[in-house]
Amino acid sequence: MDVLNLFLLAQDVESGRMMLLIIAALVVVAVVLVLFGVFASYFGLWIQSLLTGAKVGFLDLIGMTFRKVNTRQIVRAKIMSVQSGLTDPDLTTRALEAHALAGGNVQQVTRALIAAKKAKTISLTFKEATAIDLAGRDVLESVQTSVYPKVIDCPPRGAAKSSLDAVAKDGIQLKVKARVTVRANLQQLIGGATEETIIARVGEGIVSAIGSATNHKAVLENPDVISKAVLAKRLDSQTAFEIVSIDIADIDVGANIGARLQADQAEADTQVARARAENKRASAVAAEKEMEARVEESRAQLVLAQAAVPEAMADAFRSGKLGILDYFKLQNVSADTEMRKAIATASNDSDDAYSEPLRT
Repeated sequence: MDVLNLFLLAQDVESGRMMLLIIAALVVVAVVLVLFGVFASYFGLWIQSLLTGAKVGFLDLIGMTFRKVNTRQIVRAKIMSVQSGLTDPDLTTRALEAHALAGGNVQQVTRALIAAKKAKTISLTFKEATAIDLAGRDVLESVQTSVYPKVIDCPPRGAAKSSLDAVAKDGIQLKVKARVTVRANLQQLIGGATEETIIARVGEGIVSAIGSATNHKAVLENPDVISKAVLAKRLDSQTAFEIVSIDIADIDVGANIGARLQADQAEADTQVARARAENKRASAVAAEKEMEARVEESRAQLVLAQAAVPEAMADAFRSGKLGILDYFKLQNVSADTEMRKAIATASNDSDDAYSEPLRT
């Protein structure tokens, strides 16, 4: 029995060892498969960076995956920078990865740096390019605009007015269309004003230049006077662009604003004069009415005075100051006066009757 038990115990131990060996073998196979899968996933990028001199390590590729960075994008950007000969010390794999994590466009920044290097006249560093990209500007388009100047219509297409309207000193309106050629200023691209500011400043400068002209004929003869006056004001300061030239594309003669203003002023003066004359007429009418009122008042006073005469005569009779003979004498004098007035009136009427045929 003891021998049998020992035999069975030995078999159990041997079977446990076999299970452990099988589990260990499975774990090793799984690890090998995982390593092989990882190696197969990153081998193409790693060998590509190794052959091109990009020097992106295998562990760096794995770390990018854990940091949720697009490994293909970083490797391609690094390969493009190395192959194009970019020597900026700040342009490293970690810097590209940090820019991608910040939400930047790594490919666009790399292309912009390559375009700036090929242009040979543009100074653009990796830090400046990433700052421009993170600011929301298209850094590649900015570099292309710096190499190939951009033409801006003033006023822009689709604007409420199709031309810039200005009035010369002689009162003639001129309608102007201009084209502004600008080049991107990469050093002021961050924080610099946009195209809308350039259009507004150029429009203001054109209106001011035309308004300073003595007459519209001088502007029509030499439209470059406008361009020179506007360029002399340095309208591109604190903007993201540098003005190369301002060309007058079209200039037309508009309305005679000066004559219209003078006519409006004359009409206003006429209305003011009419108002003053009406005021004077109203004052005269009021004065006339006041005089008529005074006349009526005087007549009323006269009537009152005449009404007081009989009373005064009655008092004179009572007091004995006036006798009956005196009263009759007064009546005779009054009747004589009335008769003289009647004779005078009749003689005047007869003179007018005889003189009327002579007038006709």
